[in-house]
Amino acid sequence: MELSKDITLGQYVPRDSVIHRLDPRTKIVLWMVLITVLFFIHTYTGYLVFALFILWVTHLAEIPVLYALRGLKPAIPFIIVLFIIQLLFSGSLFADSPNVVFQWGFVRITTDAIRTYSLIMIRVVLLFLSVTILTLATSLVGLTDGMENLLSIGRRIGIPANELAMVMVIALRFVPTLVDELEKIMKAQMARGALIDEGNFIQRTKQKIPILIPLLMSTFRRAEDLIVAMEARCYRGGKGRTKRRQLRLTALDYRAIGITAGFLVFLMAFIRLVPPPW
Repeated sequence: MELSKDITLGQYVPRDSVIHRLDPRTKIVLWMVLITVLFFIHTYTGYLVFALFILWVTHLAEIPVLYALRGLKPAIPFIIVLFIIQLLFSGSLFADSPNVVFQWGFVRITTDAIRTYSLIMIRVVLLFLSVTILTLATSLVGLTDGMENLLSIGRRIGIPANELAMVMVIALRFVPTLVDELEKIMKAQMARGALIDEGNFIQRTKQKIPILIPLLMSTFRRAEDLIVAMEARCYRGGKGRTKRRQLRLTALDYRAIGITAGFLVFLMAFIRLVPPPW
């Protein structure tokens, strides 16, 4: 059982690619813009164009596409179950749709429901892939510095930029750490005779419920160790701190901004001018 090999969110892959050399503020802002645009796409062709752009960025970052997509493997069963539940229990939302595919009692599945919820699932996958690429191509220090710098505007109204950026980055970095801890607990339970990986999906899910309590206790213990370590290093937030590395935008950043802006203009024009094939 190797859970950690399928978790890519929160990991960092060091490379010397053009994406890695971008200013972290540029990557964070462009990522936020792309995610915002993603919620305005409602066609399969639009998602296809967006996915091709993300795959191109992944190639520029010199990150294997299959490695980036590996993080979706643990989430696929939940995505499928969520999709099925939405189809079965949302017939009233599409009561006016004449294109009925299946109907039995209160269960009413239409082509409009299939299209709507499949688009939502595609959006979730692209959202996850976009976040994964950001973390794979940006170090933990870079993410912290970039978020803190972007949030520094709110210091005038009392927003603790450094603390808020630190919390967000630590929460993101805790994902692979908790997966490693979960893997250790599951291996320890299996060594004691627990049948965790046997049975169907529902049975395996029930067998994993007793693991949540030790995982929760381990999470609190790790959080306490982190607090003690930060206090031992006299961490008091960003007040009075200086940075060895000063963030500065370069020609590469402006080029990335221009390319992304051009892609967004093309994407919006493509969605409006090219009708969906179905």
